[in-house]
Order: sequence, then C-alpha cells, then structure tokens
Amino acid sequence: MNEPIQPLDPIAFSLGPIQVHWYGIIIGVGLALAMYIAMKEGNRRGLPKDTFADLLLWAIPIAIISARIYYVIFEWDYYKNNLTAIPQIWNGGIAIHGALIGSVLTAYVFSKKRGISFWKLADIAAPSIILGQAIGRWGNFMNQEAHGGEVTREFLENLYLPDFVINQMYINGSYYHPTFLYESIWDLAGFIFLLLLRRANLRRGEMFLTYVIWYSVGRYFIEGMRTDSLMLGELRMAQMISIVLIVGSIALLLYRRKKQLSDLRYLDSEN
Repeated sequence: MNEPIQPLDPIAFSLGPIQVHWYGIIIGVGLALAMYIAMKEGNRRGLPKDTFADLLLWAIPIAIISARIYYVIFEWDYYKNNLTAIPQIWNGGIAIHGALIGSVLTAYVFSKKRGISFWKLADIAAPSIILGQAIGRWGNFMNQEAHGGEVTREFLENLYLPDFVINQMYINGSYYHPTFLYESIWDLAGFIFLLLLRRANLRRGEMFLTYVIWYSVGRYFIEGMRTDSLMLGELRMAQMISIVLIVGSIALLLYRRKKQLSDLRYLDSEN
C-alpha cells in the first residue's frame, strides 16, 4: 500500500511561541536578491550609492501593506468577520498588483524628492522586480495556494516535474495545476529577457514598460487557470488589470516616442 502523501510543512522553524513560515522566508529572499541586483545596477548607472537602499526602506513596507490591503478589499466577505486575520500575511493573501501600485507610487514620490528621473529608477528596478516575483511564487507553493484546477498525477508527471512539486500539488485528495510554477517560470524568462534588453539601450522608460507588458501577458493567461482569483462580480480582477496595463503601457510607450519624451537611453548617465 502506498504511503499517504504528506504536504511540506509551511513552518520553517519556531522560536518559542513564534512560528517562522517558509512563505515569509521566501518572500524575504526574493526581496533581498532583488534589492542587491537593483543596487548594483544603480551604482553602474551612476546613481548615488544609497539611492535604492533609501528607496526600498520605504517601498518594501508600503508594497507589503498595499498588497495586503488590496487582497483584503476583494476578500472582505471573509475578513469582515475575521478582523484579527487581516495582518496575518504569513498565511498567504497578498496581491502583486496591490504591491505594484504601492511601490510605484512610492518610487514616484521618492524620485521627485531626490531629483532623480522616475523612469531611470523604474528601468533599473524592472529586472529585479520580476525576479523577486519569480522567487516569491514559491511561497505560494509552500502554502499550497495559487494553484489551478484539478489534473491527474499522470498529467503532472508528463510535465517532468520533480516528485516534491507533484506531491505538494496533492491537496485534499486531488492534484492541481501548479500555476505558481507556470508564473515563476514566466517571470524568470522575463528577468533574462530584460537583462538582454539592457544591451539594446532602449529609450528611457521602455525597460519598465516592457516589464509591465511581459508580466501582464503571462498573468492574464495563467490567471484564467487559477481557482482562487480575486473577483469583481463575474470578472477576474487580475485579468482586467492585466488588460489595462498591457494597453496602457503600449499606448504610453508610443506616446512618449511620438512626443520625444524619451530621447535619453538606458545607458545614458544623466539623471
């Protein structure tokens, strides 16, 4: 008889009464690596040494808070009766679109106060952001969330996935699409693509807009497979926002070129 499949423990370790979850550790690793890469590239592009360190001191907590607020808003039917669960982000439940809204607004205000081009900051940060997202999805894996609809074990084996991934997708007696993995791979491919685009020396702002388009295209299709989408009536919010971001980014890119608002290039040293 086959042994029952046991999910991976979402708790990494305990410090007395404090439980440290893998979800938080993985998100933290993604943020730390993203910060390191952005800081190194910022130094190469001539920004003051502590620019990204100072920015991220504000952007990271604001992004986490805004990501949670966004999620709670669309799950209010649950949280209105469970108010104490609102701050428990270690159990999952943050929305990347909320994080992006918070971090972009923070970066915009920061750039104005520092007298640095917002578009330059955004271009430098773009590969780091999508790499952080690729890593962060594995936090969803540990929590057995952000998965798609039911599939067979044979389907997962035909994807040549390692057993630990297949077994973790066994939830309450059924196997599910590892949509967390699909998005992680898509984001990692986007990270590599954006690194290659640096050599193309695009007009300022176009690296960041390309990131938004790339991520949104993948998110639109992957979201359609998920079973835990944040909804607005019958519409999946992530798909709606993805369409808006794709169309808006393309329009903004073309507008900036037409109005010659982007003559400076990525490799230019001017602020």
